[in-house]
Amino acid sequence: MNGSARTDIPVPAGGARREHWMRFLAELEEHAQLAQPLPGVGALSRVTGLVLEARGVRVPVGSVCEVQSPGQPPVAAEVVGFDGDRAFLMPTADVHGLASGARVRPRAAPQPAPRFGLESHPWRRSEDRGLHLPMGEGLLGRVVDSHGQPLDRQGPIADVHDEPMQRRPINAMDRDPVREPLDTGVRAINTMLTVGRGQRIGLFAGTGVGKSVLLGMMARYTAADVIVVGLIGERGREVKEFIEDILGDEGRARSVVVAAPADAPPLVRMQGAGYATAIAEHFRDKGLHVLLLMDSLTRYAMAQREIALAIGEPPATKGYPPSCFARLPQLVERSGNGLHGVGSITAFYTVLSEGDDQQDPIADAARGILDGHIVLSRELAEAGHFPAIDIERSISRVMTSVTSREHQAGARRLRQLLSRYNKARDLIQLGAYAPGHDSELDLAVRLHPQVLALLQQDMHSAAELDACQQQLARLLAQAQG
Repeated sequence: MNGSARTDIPVPAGGARREHWMRFLAELEEHAQLAQPLPGVGALSRVTGLVLEARGVRVPVGSVCEVQSPGQPPVAAEVVGFDGDRAFLMPTADVHGLASGARVRPRAAPQPAPRFGLESHPWRRSEDRGLHLPMGEGLLGRVVDSHGQPLDRQGPIADVHDEPMQRRPINAMDRDPVREPLDTGVRAINTMLTVGRGQRIGLFAGTGVGKSVLLGMMARYTAADVIVVGLIGERGREVKEFIEDILGDEGRARSVVVAAPADAPPLVRMQGAGYATAIAEHFRDKGLHVLLLMDSLTRYAMAQREIALAIGEPPATKGYPPSCFARLPQLVERSGNGLHGVGSITAFYTVLSEGDDQQDPIADAARGILDGHIVLSRELAEAGHFPAIDIERSISRVMTSVTSREHQAGARRLRQLLSRYNKARDLIQLGAYAPGHDSELDLAVRLHPQVLALLQQDMHSAAELDACQQQLARLLAQAQG
């Protein structure tokens, strides 16, 4: 033992003494095997676009470093790749003022909880040099950035502690299946696209069709303990408007908002999505039911595309490198039900469709990894139909597991009537439709005003799940009569 060893370690008396020292020596051996050389301080050798290149830094991918130039504040950067002795880093702030030769110092790793009083030994350190950000009850009602710093000018955040962003995935066999319906407060969803607690579903839309308003409705009216909102790549103006006008005081009281605006570096935007998901995991692990609203999954993929192209990864489909399509399921699979039914994360991810093209590569990939999709129609939005949900093109893949057979039959029947009307809509508008020739079409035309009333809803009113089912049953009773 060296001179820094402690002499006040409590040692049991009697026969337990040998067992105590055996465990103590076993821990010494364990940490001796894990010990690694202290990482050296490197030097900045190149800045190309979004990427910093440093030499002399040997830390794992995902580690956080600080780049320090004389007279300039340090710039945090994450290691995203390496080539031989060259490390590639993505900054989380503006690189203005950095010069060649700037020091690149790995950030100190947090210390784990001590055992046997060994915390004072200098060789005892954690290998986890990844990002650790604030978690805890103090985040409720607050607006923070991707680093956990408050944006709402309400002072420091209390009752939080740092936790790692990288978490082990949950074994699929340890998750409970989705079996319980979730009341979203939106009648069209509750009636025709019923969502289950722990489901992951996508909102597919172009720009300006009301997806942010729909997210705000769900944040206010959904039956959840905690709401986590991730505003990823949004315009700075939209962030404040969403929080004050759409989310409101009612929704904000039980919400945590993580904002990474469009002008933030790509790594910060990606980190914002990961931070929002980690916060949702934190509350889920406490046994709470969490609603995660992320706007948008497309901008998360775009941020990954910027990083991947900057470090030399070849582009593939429409300029998206393969790593983009690998990152999406890694993020999405973190939500869902917790271990053995303890807590849940029900997640809604918005997916932007370029030019309302549903075959956009990110939209196509998202449909394959999510448990359903809700498509917002520009045509319905332009006609004043809100929420502008295209029922025929939308589906909830868990609806059959969380609803009764009567509810499923009613939703299927209503979908048939809506489809029958839409197919003959041009004939009806031209005046070529004559009643009496097709009884099914006659019924669809007669009930169409009631169907529209069922599917439309004011943004300031909520619709409970049971009331929605009763309204659907009354409408179908008219069809049978």
